[in-house]
Amino acid sequence: GAFYTFKYDITKLLVFGKANVLEVKVAKHSTNKSVNAAEREGDFWVFGGIFRPVFLEIMPTNHIERVSFDAKADGSLQVKMRTVGRSDKAVIQLYTHDGQTFGQPVHVDVHHGEGHGQGEFERPKLWSAEFPNLYRAEVTLFANGKQQHRSNHKIGFRTVEVRKRDGVYINGTKIKFKGVNRHSFHPESGRTTSKALSVHDVELIKEMNMNAVRMAHYPPDTHFLDVCDSLGLYVMNELGGWHGHYDTPTGTKLVKEMMVVSENNPSVIFWANGNEGGHNPELDTTFFSEDLQGRPLIYPWAVYGGFETTHYREYNYGIGTYDHGHNIVMPTEFLHGMFDGGHGAGIEDYWKAMWSNPLSAGGFLWDFQDQGIVRTDKGNMLDTDGNRGADGIVGPYYEREGSFYTIKEVWSPVFFEKREMTPDFNGEFIIENRYAFTNLADCSFSYVLRRLDAKHASDNGPTVRIPSPDIKPGDRGRLKVNLPSDWYSFDVLQITAADVYGKEIYTWSFPIALPGRVAETFKEKRGTTVQTQETATTFHVNANGIQYAFNKETGVLKSVENAKGIIPFGNGPILQEAV
Repeated sequence: GAFYTFKYDITKLLVFGKANVLEVKVAKHSTNKSVNAAEREGDFWVFGGIFRPVFLEIMPTNHIERVSFDAKADGSLQVKMRTVGRSDKAVIQLYTHDGQTFGQPVHVDVHHGEGHGQGEFERPKLWSAEFPNLYRAEVTLFANGKQQHRSNHKIGFRTVEVRKRDGVYINGTKIKFKGVNRHSFHPESGRTTSKALSVHDVELIKEMNMNAVRMAHYPPDTHFLDVCDSLGLYVMNELGGWHGHYDTPTGTKLVKEMMVVSENNPSVIFWANGNEGGHNPELDTTFFSEDLQGRPLIYPWAVYGGFETTHYREYNYGIGTYDHGHNIVMPTEFLHGMFDGGHGAGIEDYWKAMWSNPLSAGGFLWDFQDQGIVRTDKGNMLDTDGNRGADGIVGPYYEREGSFYTIKEVWSPVFFEKREMTPDFNGEFIIENRYAFTNLADCSFSYVLRRLDAKHASDNGPTVRIPSPDIKPGDRGRLKVNLPSDWYSFDVLQITAADVYGKEIYTWSFPIALPGRVAETFKEKRGTTVQTQETATTFHVNANGIQYAFNKETGVLKSVENAKGIIPFGNGPILQEAV
């Protein structure tokens, strides 16, 4: 397969003391039909070539082949090792991010190439998407008291628990997954990416207030998982498989290769056995036997392991599952974003139901990025293969479509209860802390009063800090804004929240001036060229021969008409004031 990190021992092929040529022959399609069915017959771009880094690795004769860690939230650490050659002992020392030793060394006795060990660590800093605390584990292999090999691994202390007919718990706290599906993709390099791109993608995903990502539909580059570890995202790592699946011998090999490079990433909390019918049940035992941590296994678009993950269910049918089903509901794909047609339009309705129902574990949007590839064979056109690649929240070059901002608001971990800005408003907002582990006292808040017709920054009010309220995760409380005496003369109150790292969570706008007042101001500025008229529900403005109709209650523009008739809103237009 093209998506897996694998290695072969080529020692016997080398001619030492002379120049050697390493030659690789690459075929776009496999001679194994099951590999093609799993990887190369899906509704996504199929590229030839090698997507992953290629390098030569020189190992000592006696060396560490594999180390598996299981670091739990209670501070317990289990270690399983496999070695090659002669060895009798290994020592594992943990280090903090600043290089300080943490806890006592863990000693592992090695017999016949295998070793098991355990240790206990007091009050480790736990790993989560909100607080991605990592430790470096230095593993040193010995034989007869002499050091043979040393390797380093990043690990995180965290516990993943599935409570049947209840939910998914991380470190004892129930989690709602605000996730997205992601291809390894760039319009100019296809599925060949870089760590810089991984950092960019994870930061952009987190900017939308997401906490999870599903690998669709194959394992990612190892550096993407490393970035999820360090910046904080929950990951569902997936064995390749679209609607077809690997045969059992091939799939068994690939499951093991996938686990060798990603089993110690604390961000990986789920395994997925293929996608949408691309499941091979004969591989389940390999997932369970190879994973020391015993992470849950998911069948995307199926009922399996206590999870209902069906894709693209109709709203009423899907919500009925929360009310009348008995499984944890977690669609691994929902609200398909073809041409930005689904995400923002429906997510608020779905999320209200998902957030309020105990059986819901959230879900994963389809998908993160439009797959538009630069076709050098077609004049550098950006090709999305019709509608097959235009499913993203962002464009091929990460252009932010409208849904980006809707998702950012709906999935904000700070939730504001609706509030009207009346003259007697006392400055108190009722807010809810939807974080799993963060107290809002550790976040920061500020506000600014704005005039919509401001020509200069001085026409607006200054940015003012708001004292952060002490609201624990899952609780509701009050955010007190100390407004100046002239606040009601402004048009909009904007409140910004930032997380514990200073990153903006969201900026909310609360209209102070309702449509009637805005229209009166507009009339004063425009003079006799503007006439206004009101009905019970609508405010009409006639300006320079163009008639605008606004809903009096919401301020939404209902229609625009000129001498030639109604101006349709389809495919535009963008209305703006002439300067």
